[in-house]
Amino acid sequence: MGRLTRTGYALARGCHPEPTVAVTAVATVLAGAVGRGGAGTAAVAAAVLAGQLSIGWSNDWLDAARDTAAGRTDKPTATGDVAPAVLGRAAVVAAACCVPLSLLSGWLAGTVHLVAVASGWLYNRPLKGTPLSVMPYLVSFALLPAFVVLGVPAVPPWWLCAAGAALGGGAHFFNTLPDLAADRATGVRGLPHRLGAGPSWLVGALLLLTASGLLAYGTRDAWGLAGFAVAAVALAVGAAYGRRPGSRATFRTVLVVALVDVALLVLAGARLT
Repeated sequence: MGRLTRTGYALARGCHPEPTVAVTAVATVLAGAVGRGGAGTAAVAAAVLAGQLSIGWSNDWLDAARDTAAGRTDKPTATGDVAPAVLGRAAVVAAACCVPLSLLSGWLAGTVHLVAVASGWLYNRPLKGTPLSVMPYLVSFALLPAFVVLGVPAVPPWWLCAAGAALGGGAHFFNTLPDLAADRATGVRGLPHRLGAGPSWLVGALLLLTASGLLAYGTRDAWGLAGFAVAAVALAVGAAYGRRPGSRATFRTVLVVALVDVALLVLAGARLT
């Protein structure tokens, strides 16, 4: 494998590819659902991708020393596949590209998205290790659907932004659960670490269920009620079986609820047009 290929692969690993792709895909689908059209949807996709790349790369850049100390084999900086400075430069370039790409949706929508991206950077430092670690997730995920809808242009309804905030907050708690011990060992003391695994699971579940309820309210039809019921049942099953040793119930629970919420998000977005 050539040097450029290795660097490209390391950059792909260092951008947190799963959430980057997932958030970009959801924003793109929502843009299509609310009637942004081909050009508007492409502008949303490009802006959100650039913003997510900048947040992901800056996270691994700023956490390089901590990841190396923890022996994180899933982090390219810890395995020596890419220098932290390379990720830092990539993060800055992506953030710079995010500015004009966001403003393609209009100055108000673009500013809202840039605030959302700045909130993500604030999580990486200094809020990640503080009791306020959940705040950037609440803010950024509330502003993301607002960015998409403002570019129509239209006024984003309160329940859509509130659902985004709840979904982002729930994702923070569940995303942190597998790494609680490793994070504590390297000095990370965010809100989930301070609450502990059990309370964090409960808070995350309540936030995801709240997101489902708000989106069901937004759809105002039988599909919304059905989606909310599926999410509630999935969380109940996860609560019953998720704490067993070796259980994959928590992962499957989050996956089911996330898919339900994305479907409800698209349905609710379509109701706005």
